[in-house]
Amino acid sequence: MTIQLHRPDGQGGLVPGRPSADKREDWRHGLSSARWRAARLSNSDVHPTSTPMAIAFWLVLAAATFVLLLVGYSTHFWH
Repeated sequence: MTIQLHRPDGQGGLVPGRPSADKREDWRHGLSSARWRAARLSNSDVHPTSTPMAIAFWLVLAAATFVLLLVGYSTHFWH
């Protein structure tokens, strides 16, 4: 069993067959969705963080966590 392409015959019916070679590009273009050809949009709300700033953030967060745990255990706040 094969899958055949059907096209209108001009009298309200369908005729099995492939579109002619000169219309093939138009036929395939008609099946594609416009969303796949969407223009790239820039996001002005988000600016990338520089690598040194990201590293500094994680180092400061790690140091603050370590100090918090050190103070909490040394004052017997956590048993």
